[in-house]
Amino acid sequence: QVQLVESGGGLVQTGDSLRLSCAASTRPFSSWAMGWFRQGPGKEREFVAAISSSGTRTNYADSVKGRFTISRDNAKNTVYLQMNSLKAEDTAVYYCAARPVVPSTASGWTSKETYDYTYWGQGTQVTVSS
Repeated sequence: QVQLVESGGGLVQTGDSLRLSCAASTRPFSSWAMGWFRQGPGKEREFVAAISSSGTRTNYADSVKGRFTISRDNAKNTVYLQMNSLKAEDTAVYYCAARPVVPSTASGWTSKETYDYTYWGQGTQVTVSS
């Protein structure tokens, strides 16, 4: 069983920054593609960002491009989401998700779809006050 534990959420003001972390219990972490999703009040879960197992490829939702950056440290089994210039509409519970891949053939794979991910964390609340 893979465990994903998010941290770093909190209450901030418009324009502030936060860095979310997601620590994974699985090894080797370099065999897992990772994603960040969020679910705002009364909304469906939506894609935020994704990173390939190798870290060489990333994808972002249009709403966060230029403001959010996804990265990973495979030595620490951790994926990060740096969020800058936060807006009130970024308020949501943020979830990290993981999917195993075969590094030799799919090291560059990413996905924006929730159904492509196998494991999910419990989420961390981000609230942006205007």
